[in-house]
Amino acid sequence: MAKSRTVYACTECGGQSPKWAGQCPHCNAWNSLVESVAEGAGSRFQGLTQATTVETLSAVDAQEAPRRSTGIGELDRVLGGGIVHGAVVLLGGDPGIGKSTLLLQTLAEMSRSVPTLYVSGEESSRQVALRARRLGVDGSRVSLLAEIQLERILATLAERRPEVAVVDSIQTVYSEVLQSAPGSVAQVRECAAQLTRFAKAQGTALVLVGHVTKEGALAGPRVLEHMVDCVLYFEGDTHSSFRLVRAIKNRFGAVNELGVFAMTEKGLKGVSNPSALFLSQHGEPVPGACVMVTQEGTRPLLVEIQALVDEAHAPNPRRLSVGLEQNRLAMLLAVLHRHAGVACFDQDVFVNAVGGVKIDEPAADLPVLLAIVSSLRNRALPEKLVAFGEVGLAGEVRPVQRGQERLREAAKLGFTRAIVPKANRPRSPIDGIEVVPVDRIGDAVAASRG
Repeated sequence: MAKSRTVYACTECGGQSPKWAGQCPHCNAWNSLVESVAEGAGSRFQGLTQATTVETLSAVDAQEAPRRSTGIGELDRVLGGGIVHGAVVLLGGDPGIGKSTLLLQTLAEMSRSVPTLYVSGEESSRQVALRARRLGVDGSRVSLLAEIQLERILATLAERRPEVAVVDSIQTVYSEVLQSAPGSVAQVRECAAQLTRFAKAQGTALVLVGHVTKEGALAGPRVLEHMVDCVLYFEGDTHSSFRLVRAIKNRFGAVNELGVFAMTEKGLKGVSNPSALFLSQHGEPVPGACVMVTQEGTRPLLVEIQALVDEAHAPNPRRLSVGLEQNRLAMLLAVLHRHAGVACFDQDVFVNAVGGVKIDEPAADLPVLLAIVSSLRNRALPEKLVAFGEVGLAGEVRPVQRGQERLREAAKLGFTRAIVPKANRPRSPIDGIEVVPVDRIGDAVAASRG
């Protein structure tokens, strides 16, 4: 069969060119031409065609999508309760982080009740079998296919009709229709589109493994993330045994949901109490440490914020944060000086979130400032104290979402005092914890002295 002719289409204006060029000849955009399949003569618009059936929104039979548990509690939490029939999930992460290990364990659990298929494009069948034996998983019911050609993968899926299938990875799959190499933009886009179309038509739950770039984003075209139903990122430090699975997009559940795993000799194990991972174990209170309650999806987590303030020996004092936004730290230091009278203009300030967790929400503002003041004055905060709240440029402490759930989580873990925004003060007392509401950053600094 003759191969289809390919053209190069501009991602900015849609113009086509018969060959690749650094600059689009139509809109003059740079590096915007990507390879695509040219449309056949019969597929071009030649007049009006028959219209498809149109129905009202109220007439659509809308039912809740059934979910199937993966057998791994932390993964079910991230997916929103389990994997949905016919859903397409994209899992990305750094090399060696544990993507293939997690999916092999998942298929081994699900194969006990439904037919599954593992498509390996990066490893041979022998390598996958050796890994399964090393992990101690039961692979007697897991079907395995070592193939990278899209047409053969689709034929196998149509013949076997598994309930759940894994393609590891989408960057290794290629289609004979395109002449470009596997991993190119055109190949990734076309193969993902074909696999997604099959999953929607046949009802097979499909998991695609994706590579990431050096910046940490998923490799390939951006349309890949729009095409799938759920996007998961595998995070973690290779020097640590803990791994985080975060939901960035989920059409069937909450986004920013977090699953915590520990890498062991027998694979990944779910962590039932993840707050213990992000709290340092001090024999006695130390200066520069403040515990905050952050919200990851529907799960409140306790994370220790550490700050170190030291005399600067250079004309420009350093401002460094790990796990927190760098620019926000400089803004908070200016607010602390202006509205609380605490100056750090001649001090080096270092801030770190324990455990390698990344905190993006503004609820970390108040605990960061309390940790900085504690380190500057070399005075430890009261024991069993937690704090959360957003700090505005006018020095006000603003409320955050899910304040009640954060306080209950802190009380459950034995914390007895909480400094919170005044608007987050609970209507009824919470057993075991004293709530100190504040509305200005100066009041919060004064309350932290005990």
